[in-house]
Amino acid sequence: MKVLVAYASKTGSTEGIAEFIGEKLRAHGIQVDIQGVDSARDLAGYDAFVIGSALYYGHWLKEAKRFVSQNRSILTSRPVWIFSSGPTGPRATDKKGRGLKEVSGPKEIEELRRWANPRDHRVFFGAFFAERVKGAAGLFARWVPKDEEGDFRDWSEIEGWTKGIAETIRAGRATGAL
Repeated sequence: MKVLVAYASKTGSTEGIAEFIGEKLRAHGIQVDIQGVDSARDLAGYDAFVIGSALYYGHWLKEAKRFVSQNRSILTSRPVWIFSSGPTGPRATDKKGRGLKEVSGPKEIEELRRWANPRDHRVFFGAFFAERVKGAAGLFARWVPKDEEGDFRDWSEIEGWTKGIAETIRAGRATGAL
């Protein structure tokens, strides 16, 4: 069983999550490649996929959406899990009391579900450091309150999700169901 963990990351937080997922899957005896979506080629050689993107203003990055859209025929024929990395800050709810993971997106989740038929989608808190944001967006990033900066990724939550993926893959491999 060979798995591709593909990601789109703007400042490295989502890439870090993808690498962590890949390493945890390897620890469960699964063969894994970890690649940016712009580098991933020859998807026919993979038995399953984990695909993630950073969220910006509630949307997946363009290159991640393009990757899923362009590869939908193969993705819908194999097991797929997707994740989004986005909300940051010390609070789990927004000003209206809604859970940030539930309201953060991606806004195109229905398209992603049609294109990839994922077994699960998970939103994880990310990391945000204003100095890593380049270009015009970097100017606006400097206005983010300092308490919103930092690494808010919950590694135990990500590991638990990854363990579930590994168990599903191993069970499917044993029964021939994947």
